[in-house]
Amino acid sequence: MTDSNLFFMRMRGILRKEMLQIIRDPSSIALAIVLPMALLFIFGYGVTLDAENVPIAVVMEDHGSSARDLAARFELSSHFDVIRTNSMVDAIKMVDERLIDGIVRIKEDFSSRVALGETVPVQVILNGVDANRARLIQGYMAGVGEKWAALRRDRGEDGAAPAVSISQRIWFNESAESRNFMVPGLITLIMTLIGILLTALVVAREWERGTMEALLVTPLRRIDLLLGKILPYYLLGMTGMALSVVVATTVFQVPLRGSVLTLLLLSSLFMLASLGFGLFLSAAIRVQFVAAQISVVAGFLPALFLSGLLFDLGSTPLAIQVVSHLVPARYFVAISHTLFMAGDVWPILLPNALVLAFMALVFIGLAFRKLSKRLETS
Repeated sequence: MTDSNLFFMRMRGILRKEMLQIIRDPSSIALAIVLPMALLFIFGYGVTLDAENVPIAVVMEDHGSSARDLAARFELSSHFDVIRTNSMVDAIKMVDERLIDGIVRIKEDFSSRVALGETVPVQVILNGVDANRARLIQGYMAGVGEKWAALRRDRGEDGAAPAVSISQRIWFNESAESRNFMVPGLITLIMTLIGILLTALVVAREWERGTMEALLVTPLRRIDLLLGKILPYYLLGMTGMALSVVVATTVFQVPLRGSVLTLLLLSSLFMLASLGFGLFLSAAIRVQFVAAQISVVAGFLPALFLSGLLFDLGSTPLAIQVVSHLVPARYFVAISHTLFMAGDVWPILLPNALVLAFMALVFIGLAFRKLSKRLETS
């Protein structure tokens, strides 16, 4: 019998064993299929960077036509839930009681000064406890004011037309919905969770259950054992990724402008890097509980906070930016955002793909070396 035939016989045996173990262990299926779907719906519907129906008070100290028109613009905006009041004292009391998040104060001489063609300030007061939300609301209020001013110019109510007319357009995420940014990044988080946590348990489970000793006396070589541990979980992880992409594009209507083949290829590199890291942890630690805890701390949490998913890494301290380059999820977040919202932009995709390929080789190599040491010393 040739060496290739022996190799395929060994691989068929170890793969059959791993697949049976996955089928008999519902937690693996739940982790790869059920948990990603749950995370997608929780983050897709429950976590958003947009602000809708923000409760604000519009203080109407002036009841002229211009003042009423501006107040109506706030009421027509989907971003605000407007409460009209004539008293600044009442509005401040509502802020103190957390009934509203902001105040728009239209002073008593507003309409008369607008009629004279003056630039009239409108006072805006925001609850700044949540600074990010306050800045977001401030931007929405400024947008309402700009639209109101633009409509007056279009109707010829502000005298001469401005010398410069600015036409704005948002590229890649035309609707400016945070869901289109969050969901592709969440796929990275899901793949990290599947890849690292699943494989972080496989070798440790063998030691705890006493089946590793049985494997050591078989003709399996260390490369056979390594491939037998990676391939089934690669298929399981890619299945979870494919389901996540289907849900993202159909349920959440996130556009996928890049090639599906490119997404498959580059996500495979990231999955292999995650699997290699998890298998390295599993080969180095014989206790499932400890391996799971370390995989969360060393794999999942860095992917959540140091990948650029939740905030722009460019605004973080230099030390954090340097450390983030050691996190594989950082590179796949850039890839997924580019593929979903911009397309196959290879000047961005290729450098990140090369880094992921290098990380996959390093982590799988470390797992191979650690696994071989276990086999030799046992």
